[in-house]
Amino acid sequence: MTKTVNHWIGGKTVEGTSGKYGPVTDPATGAVTTQVALASTEEVDAAVAAAKAAYATWGTSSLAQRTAVLFRYRALLDAHRDDIAALITAEHGKVHSDALGEVARGLEIVELACGITTQLKGELSTQVSNRVDVSSIRQSLGVVAGITPFNFPAMVPMWMFPLAIACGNTFVLKPSEKDPSAANLLAELAAEAGLPDGVLNVLHGDKVAVDGLLNHPDVAAVSFVGSTPIARYIHATASANGKRVQALGGAKNHMLVLPDADLDAAADAAVSAAYGSAGERCMAISAVVAVGAIGDELVAKIRERAEKITIGPGNDPASEMGPLITAAHRDKVASYVTGAAAQGAEVVLDGTGHTVEGFENGHWIGLSLLDKVSTDSDAYKDEIFGPVLCVLRVETYEDGVALMNASPFGNGTAIFTRDGGAARRFQLEVEAGMVGVNVPIPVPVGYHSFGGWKDSLFGDHHIYGNDGVHFYTRGKVVTTRWPDPADAPAGVDLGFPRNH
Repeated sequence: MTKTVNHWIGGKTVEGTSGKYGPVTDPATGAVTTQVALASTEEVDAAVAAAKAAYATWGTSSLAQRTAVLFRYRALLDAHRDDIAALITAEHGKVHSDALGEVARGLEIVELACGITTQLKGELSTQVSNRVDVSSIRQSLGVVAGITPFNFPAMVPMWMFPLAIACGNTFVLKPSEKDPSAANLLAELAAEAGLPDGVLNVLHGDKVAVDGLLNHPDVAAVSFVGSTPIARYIHATASANGKRVQALGGAKNHMLVLPDADLDAAADAAVSAAYGSAGERCMAISAVVAVGAIGDELVAKIRERAEKITIGPGNDPASEMGPLITAAHRDKVASYVTGAAAQGAEVVLDGTGHTVEGFENGHWIGLSLLDKVSTDSDAYKDEIFGPVLCVLRVETYEDGVALMNASPFGNGTAIFTRDGGAARRFQLEVEAGMVGVNVPIPVPVGYHSFGGWKDSLFGDHHIYGNDGVHFYTRGKVVTTRWPDPADAPAGVDLGFPRNH
């Protein structure tokens, strides 16, 4: 009998009532192992109502109460790392070590939320005028929602809800319907940690659920991570409804390799960043820009390493890369490789025919490497979101930066060089929100913020870090005058307050 993943609303499992379910497959076998309930508009209303009811008390709870729950939650997540990672592998397909890494990066934000007492300290200026003080404070918003992608079913939700609830909000999470189980376990562990019913709710669904949250009058803010077209839609729709929005979109991340770089280190980094998690991450390096005469040698080194990568089921310790999330996505990724030669690229490695013995129905694709790719080809212009690495050739540093800055995306980027002056120029001149210097995937630590530029971000706030705290709170300034007992009545004064 197929397992059913239901909603988590008001501190308990709530069976779906819409009658609609989505299939969840094991990417390594292609078999449908689970069905997930898809919410109706009425179920969206129920989840938001539970969050709104919980906000009445959670929104006024003490910082000590919130952080006590979060510290217990952090301990439970740590104890259940393997359980969460196993669910990710079963439904997403990534190898277990990669899934554990995802959980660890999510835990960073829980740890940041545990220190929310410092983040929420306000400011005070005394005696701005005679016996007048001014203070600035930050307060919670109310009910906030998160809509998260399939590629990090635990980490990206943990980028959102721990900070949101630490700031005093309540949360409705709409995870990807392709790998929904990890989100439910995160919510169950939060309840075990003592999080009051309704503070964190998990609502499964498709566009009906998304639109229900975007249009709901009781949702104050929406966080989103996904593709650029959907990010643009989320931002436009939620903003039109008067909501605060942070919508992180897609990417085409470049790695600039200068002639003086350590080519072995650059090749190691390129393979790791392009093919890790089967390329299904918005911070993957998908375009290497080789400067000068190093291109042939760099491509040879990348190929040598890529050919040794072991592909197999995520729960096999020998596997270094797993399958793609669905067969349809596998076929779309493969189409960029099969059409590359006709658009001028040299296909150095073609992974489209890859299979794994004993798992022939899995969503497999091998590693592909395309050299001498042109900027007008589909493989370069589109976010492929799979294990396909494009190599582009340029003559100079300036040509490389101009090529990268011409991209509509501006998520992450990297430079590999031994030249400190070139690296300094690059970090100032490149148009991207996250920059790595000899670091291929510059995902910031939790106490800095994650976010791109241009078509990689819609909204004014990056996610987590200080930006996350500011997104989930709003500022208020209080001006106070307390009369001194010795003061005589001042009388009426229609002029401006005197503070000079």
